[in-house]
Amino acid sequence: MTLSSLIRKPLIAAVLGASMIGVPVGTLYFAGATRALATQAPAAVTAQASPAAAAGVPTVTLPDFSSMVQKYGPAVVNIQVVTKVSTSFNGQGGQGDQGDDESGGDNGQGQGNPFFGPNSPFAPFFHGAPFQTPAPQPQRGEGSGFIIRPDGVIMTNAHVVNGASEVTVRMTDRREYTAKVIGVDTKSDIAIIKINAKDLPTVKVGDSRGLRVGEWVLAIGAPFGFENSATAGIVSAKGRTLDSGYVPFIQTDVPINPGNSGGPLFNMRGEVVGINSQIYSRSGGYMGVSFSIPIDVAMQVGDQLQTSGHVTRGKLGVVIQNVTQGLADSFGLPQPEGALVSSVEKGGPAAGAGIEPGDVILKLNGELIKDSTELPVRIAAIAPGTSVDLEVWRDHATRTVSVKLGAMEDKRTAGSWVSITTRSISASLGATSGCSVIAASTAVCAWNSAG
Repeated sequence: MTLSSLIRKPLIAAVLGASMIGVPVGTLYFAGATRALATQAPAAVTAQASPAAAAGVPTVTLPDFSSMVQKYGPAVVNIQVVTKVSTSFNGQGGQGDQGDDESGGDNGQGQGNPFFGPNSPFAPFFHGAPFQTPAPQPQRGEGSGFIIRPDGVIMTNAHVVNGASEVTVRMTDRREYTAKVIGVDTKSDIAIIKINAKDLPTVKVGDSRGLRVGEWVLAIGAPFGFENSATAGIVSAKGRTLDSGYVPFIQTDVPINPGNSGGPLFNMRGEVVGINSQIYSRSGGYMGVSFSIPIDVAMQVGDQLQTSGHVTRGKLGVVIQNVTQGLADSFGLPQPEGALVSSVEKGGPAAGAGIEPGDVILKLNGELIKDSTELPVRIAAIAPGTSVDLEVWRDHATRTVSVKLGAMEDKRTAGSWVSITTRSISASLGATSGCSVIAASTAVCAWNSAG
């Protein structure tokens, strides 16, 4: 039987016709469904991944610091210190060259101790013999540091190791070393210590001058003793001067707490751009404002500490203040910038060069002084005996004065002239009244060392 004869039969023809129609219709159905899915799926993924992008808003990817912590974390160390304090007094109530506490209370040297003090009922038995108070328990503290040379040279804060009788460095692999303090500079809060080791991991030192406000930064340290803790934030401001006047601090919102002192501040390229040093706090803990020493300043101080064990700074011998808009108008300055000289040290370098009160220092060696806080930092960074050129505004005109810098004394004494005296901290930062510059972590409103 041929195909044509089969088609002529009504039943077979109907079956064949239905099958021929069903195949294209089914094909068209599945093809259409596939196209619909292909069209809808990317839109769903896009909306799920970034609703902001769908609305035409640029997306921002948060930084991932994991590789930086893994690479440079081993170069960050935990520093443990022990400070011993001994006190003694004699049966007459005197202690060394110091007299009695006029308040009648305990002056911190055992005078008010009812059992061992001079008013003790046992005092007559030891008349004329020296009294020795019970030896106090060693005071212990913790901080952070980072290795700058593979032979064991470590940088940290001065307030972490200053006055310590024992300094122990603990690595991330739990190795411990006894460290030697090479040098301490309290004015910049920088210290160099060294351990007897070699082939140690080191950090990569960057350039803090290129740091931008708003840039992401990472801190690694030991807050509250929790070793190698990583915290991140952004740069809030630059050039903040606190109590020292010699450091243009980097302000960040990186969570910094006691124990973070001396730890490194990294940029997104894994370079150290600062050393975490202080916090502004009403409670003693982190409140969103932290300060780091620029690495450029720290390395300059560190090099001198390694070479000579101390730091020399240039001295100009003036007291300065900021130039406000009102002062700029009265002096005829085009805009409020520079450093206004309030007074000049008698016999100092500035006085010998002819600098007078009322002068406005606009430039140092051709570089503009935008804010008065910049001048002390720059002067301190110049070696004593160096001649510098100052562009000064006087009588509605500029003039250039050459000054040979003096040497800043290592110890600041009452009434002495420092390189440059600047305005108060509260004024420079707009801090609330009642804040004081102290190191106690229990202060109600204070500049606190982070370590």
